[in-house]
Amino acid sequence: MARIRLMHAKLHQVCVTDTNVNYIGSVTIDSELIDKVRILPLQEVEIWNVCNGNCLSTYVLPGEPGSGVICLNGAAALLCSPGDFVMIAAYEERDRAEVFRTGHKARVIIADEHNRCKKFFSQTLDPCLGKLLFHSEQAKHQLNSTFL
Repeated sequence: MARIRLMHAKLHQVCVTDTNVNYIGSVTIDSELIDKVRILPLQEVEIWNVCNGNCLSTYVLPGEPGSGVICLNGAAALLCSPGDFVMIAAYEERDRAEVFRTGHKARVIIADEHNRCKKFFSQTLDPCLGKLLFHSEQAKHQLNSTFL
């Protein structure tokens, strides 16, 4: 059984609201955002800082709902500054053959200037005759993958 790691959630263009180097670690994210894309508290996420190129992985803590908070804590606070734009992605491991049978869906939020949901959409892999079709509001094309 070959296992692959696929993105299942992404927060795109969120703005860092605060940093706290003295906290034990993690990233605090508005719980409305993580609920909508189905990121769990304590789940590992990757964060890419669009403003300076720093990349890191940490875990999520839920923040006050509707607050728009994106606060990098601990050592991660040294890699981002308030006002920086970041992308936050969460992944899940799946059986490759199962993905070809049942497909896969990732939930994506593009944030507004207050870290609220400006646009919400899914990116999906749909099984079709031993291949996977990729669908997104931004792109639609067929992948040349064969069922293994």
